[in-house]
Amino acid sequence: MVKDFFFHIHYCNEKRLQEPREFSKIKRSLPHHELIYICSGTGTIKINNRKYSLKKGMLLYICPGEPHSIEIDTKFPSHFLTVHFSYTNVNFNDGKWKIEKETPRLVRYSTLELNDPYQVEELFQKLVDCWIQKLPSYEFTAKIMLQQLLLLTSNSLNTTSRNFATSLKVEKIIQYMHGNVSGKITVPELSALVSMTPAYMSRTFKDATGYTIIEYFNKLKIDKSKELLIEGNRKVKEVAQELGFADEFYFSRMFKRLEGITPSEFCSRIVHVF
Repeated sequence: MVKDFFFHIHYCNEKRLQEPREFSKIKRSLPHHELIYICSGTGTIKINNRKYSLKKGMLLYICPGEPHSIEIDTKFPSHFLTVHFSYTNVNFNDGKWKIEKETPRLVRYSTLELNDPYQVEELFQKLVDCWIQKLPSYEFTAKIMLQQLLLLTSNSLNTTSRNFATSLKVEKIIQYMHGNVSGKITVPELSALVSMTPAYMSRTFKDATGYTIIEYFNKLKIDKSKELLIEGNRKVKEVAQELGFADEFYFSRMFKRLEGITPSEFCSRIVHVF
């Protein structure tokens, strides 16, 4: 989800409501994205005329321009964390950087009840503390924490939507790819390995990784090729053959498509000092 995104954090906040009052109510629409984590307390949130009950361990996502109202029941102590941010999509293709507009929604959920919220709460708290303390390099550190937080919640969502056995099968496919990175694989071969139909396996794999099976396998090969090119004085042809490419030129075209430069150009930028 976050692999091609560049984030800008507007601000983070932490709210603790201790005073016994009737209700605290917020009604607004924001020009940016917001994540809210409920550490404790109860209440309701209304997003696009749909009402949700708030509870401990719940993550809320508000996208830009989305009308919403939050009512916190302050008869009981409440504690919640927020981060307000924007992002853009940054790609590197054919040796050039390309900046695209952000999509209207970053994630598909509005509310997410986490099965195991402790890790998310700990990371969210560290993010907010980092922003409030404003120690040297806090902006850079906070961006990294936000990406980690989004990745963690995305993995939690994927695990919830897929059963555990299916998640293990996706991991088994990736392990098999690593073990055969110098050779070839086929969809029927992987289908038999994990006892899934080819269509269902392909769909499940892309849902989990964001890539098709072949795209993922090719990325592993190209990543391995960079390692081989950097660590020794091997020729491009030798690396292509070692990774199972029968055609050196096909390997070069794939390398450039993924890295923006050819393997030869990549090698020319490496200086070996002896």
